[in-house]
Amino acid sequence: MKKFYITTPIYYVNSEPHVGSAYTTIIADIIARYKRMMGYDVFFLTGTDEHGQKILQAATNAGKDPQTFCDELAEKFVQLWKKLKITNDGFIRTTDPRHMEVVQYFVKKMKENGDIYKGEYKGWYCVPCESYWSEDEIGEEKLCPSCGRELKFVREENYFFKLSKYRDALLKHFEENPDFVQPDFRRNEMLKILEGGLKDLSITRTTFKWGVPMPDDPDHVIYVWVDALINYVSAIGYPYDMEKFNRYWPADLHLIGKEINRFHSIIWPAMLMSVGLPLPKVIYAHGWLTVDGQKISKSLGNAIDPKYFVDKYGNDVLRFYLLRDITFGKDGDFSERNLVERLNSDLANDYGNLLHRTLAMVEKHFNGKLPSPSKYDEIDERFKQQVLNGVEEYINNMESYALTQAVESVMRILAAANKYFDEKRPWVLAKEGKLDELSTVLYNVCEAVLKVATMFYPIMPDSSSEVFKRLGYDGPINESVLKNWAVLKPGSSVYKGAPLFEKKEYVPTVQKEENKMENVQNLIDIDQFKKVELRTAKVISAERVPKSEKLLKLVVDVGELGTRQIVAGIAKYYAPEDLIGKTIIIVANLKPAKLMGIESQGMLLAAKFNDTLRILTVDGEIAPGATVS
Repeated sequence: MKKFYITTPIYYVNSEPHVGSAYTTIIADIIARYKRMMGYDVFFLTGTDEHGQKILQAATNAGKDPQTFCDELAEKFVQLWKKLKITNDGFIRTTDPRHMEVVQYFVKKMKENGDIYKGEYKGWYCVPCESYWSEDEIGEEKLCPSCGRELKFVREENYFFKLSKYRDALLKHFEENPDFVQPDFRRNEMLKILEGGLKDLSITRTTFKWGVPMPDDPDHVIYVWVDALINYVSAIGYPYDMEKFNRYWPADLHLIGKEINRFHSIIWPAMLMSVGLPLPKVIYAHGWLTVDGQKISKSLGNAIDPKYFVDKYGNDVLRFYLLRDITFGKDGDFSERNLVERLNSDLANDYGNLLHRTLAMVEKHFNGKLPSPSKYDEIDERFKQQVLNGVEEYINNMESYALTQAVESVMRILAAANKYFDEKRPWVLAKEGKLDELSTVLYNVCEAVLKVATMFYPIMPDSSSEVFKRLGYDGPINESVLKNWAVLKPGSSVYKGAPLFEKKEYVPTVQKEENKMENVQNLIDIDQFKKVELRTAKVISAERVPKSEKLLKLVVDVGELGTRQIVAGIAKYYAPEDLIGKTIIIVANLKPAKLMGIESQGMLLAAKFNDTLRILTVDGEIAPGATVS
């Protein structure tokens, strides 16, 4: 039997799970269910990341010891996955004693292979991101290029991993395996980092103890990211159960968010090369999820527990919406209003109503027994072929992880089925007593709905199971159901039942107003504000700064002030080509500063909340250089 090993990232337990953190797991569950349906031996892994300074601080702030703190939050993830009916085969916690043993074994093997050495780390460290930054990567304000928070200067004895040693081998692997990192634009981002060169990685800390001790040197704890990445092999038996490990490794798909792509696509493969293990087949870095255009946050009142949506709309509806309305791979916005629209239009109307009216006619005209199709005319044959072509399209899209396009393939089949039903006018055939033609139409639509329910089975398992019952189908759910016509047996008992999906009216959630004036800090007077000269500026060109993941270099037209060069830490949020032609707002009288050796003659304005950033633009057309007041 073919195997398929799929993983989610392990989730950091510094806060409770929400719709955003559930997104990746739901997507992984859909892929795992699909692979099982197609005959694969699947192992689906998820879990929690529980070490590091940020966890220690969160536990301290909560007045709890770190293990108790982790136990409580990890259990919340476990319970949420049960509520969402996630079919994971394993749940790994980095505080599991066996995992910690494997981390020490793995790191010791790297050291024995000459890839770890002791040295001194001197530089800047971001506690919230658990990431290191060089002087070249940060500005004069000493803020994290990733999250914007204040950096800490760290100077301590560390162990280092010879990451630079594996740059050429990684480049070769990328070239020989073009599908290794997906989507393509994420692969290109990683290639640019590799082409710019790699620096050795500090992999231990000595300023705190909440982590896995370094083998033979317990004064050091292993860097949280090194610890976390090893979960993918420790969870399947490495190195204690090599039969199980060899059964599933290498991973077929590491499913991650785009913000942790570098760790998975560069650092993790280099670590595997160091210990002589095969690399994962595909690393898929999908986009971020926002809610109504905003980063998910409790302070904004939009960090709604996924259980809210499950209880209000049903688990299947939530899963369907996440694939249908949010293009998999790209950034997407979660909107409850859009969810309701998809429920009412796609599910209740196009899908549920087709099933209901078809089975109602079978009940009325054939005593609830599925009729046997008679001869097929040109319209019948065309419809049959449309369905089978749609099935092939669906399979191809699912196999290439084009999940949103796969749903679109199913929706086109439903559109064709509704058109076929209306074109054939079975109510007229019944009235005229043309039962042979009527039986063919109703059978064909039922067969098409069987295919639809099967394709939707990984996405909406509960409603699909209900459809199978209503169609009188109790056979296997596998590839043959999709690819073969006339799977349904004439004479089987069917029933229409209640509407498959209940329509809902959108009622917006009332959110608590958080932004009260009394909570605003560092108030200034109008005279202080007048010192800042804000101008509109039109972006003429934009390009990435070499050797930087965060910086873009922009050339902007500031009207009478001429052109300016601005270096901005927005590469994580905007592609250069997306900025050209935009009219933005800049601080025009800011003292020039150098970032990575490039002079920045001003600063653009942007709104940032946690991991979401939006540059400020103007409403409508206005000349470059206009004063903002």
